[in-house]
Order: sequence, then C-alpha cells, then structure tokens
Amino acid sequence: MQLVHLSTSLAHLEEATAWVNEQSSPVLLSVVDANTVVAAAGTKDQWRTAIGVWLEVGEGYAASLCARDVATLSWLIELDHVVVSAQKANAHAQVVAAMLTNDEVNLVNDVATIRGAFNRPAPPHPLRVWSFDGVSLTSAGDELRATSTSRFALGEVTIYA
Repeated sequence: MQLVHLSTSLAHLEEATAWVNEQSSPVLLSVVDANTVVAAAGTKDQWRTAIGVWLEVGEGYAASLCARDVATLSWLIELDHVVVSAQKANAHAQVVAAMLTNDEVNLVNDVATIRGAFNRPAPPHPLRVWSFDGVSLTSAGDELRATSTSRFALGEVTIYA
C-alpha cells in the first residue's frame, strides 16, 4: 500500500484539488494555513476522487473534536483515510476511530477517558484511521514509512510505503 501526503496552502487549494484528482494512490490532504476540514469541505464540489485528511491533534484540538469534524466531512465529500498526527498519536487515533461509529463509546487510554459518548451519525462508510508519530504511519497492523519527499509549487509531497 502507498499513501501520498500533500501539504499545501489555502492559496494553492484549487490547484491542489486538480492535482489530487489525477493521482492513482490515495492522497492525504493537509492545509498548512487553514483548517484542513473546513478547506476540504469548502472545495467539496471540486473533488472527483476519494481523499484522506491529515490532522494535527493535541491540546487545542482534541481527538473527540477531530472525530466530529471528520464524521461531518465524510457526509460532504468521499473520504477514505484519516491521519491523526500527535504526541501519543496511537492513543489519539484510538479515540478518533472509536468516535467514528454509531456505537456508544466507552474508552480509557493515555489521552482520554470517555464514558457513554456518541458521535452520530457515523460516516456513510468505514474510514481507515492512521496514527503518525513523527516517523511512521500505522493502522490495523500496517506500518508505512516515508520513502520520498519533494517540494513543488503546490506544496510538499511525501510518499509513504
């Protein structure tokens, strides 16, 4: 499996959507100078392929809020992957994954204690949640590492395989 992370700016987002639509590998979008979820939703009519979002989770943006944003976005665009980048990324990703169901969430880990929570409606189809610890992407036993990084007019592209 290969994933492509495109880190772009709001000024280049329209060009970025065209570039993403031409890619054969799944692309994970992050917008460096704006909220990635809002930017992706704001360009919802331009996406011709499923995308993923790369989100920075932490003290100012809790995993539970990330899950709410992702669930909402999944009803606006075809979303297939979510990357949670954070310290203790795996624990944050567990929270996001748990909150992307219609089920009652009861979870205790290093970053959250959640009892009797719901985040409905769940996405229209299951999303693959990845964690990024600064070195590798991990999800459901799979681990991907950066194989190349390049910069061009749209921003920075990193390939994970």
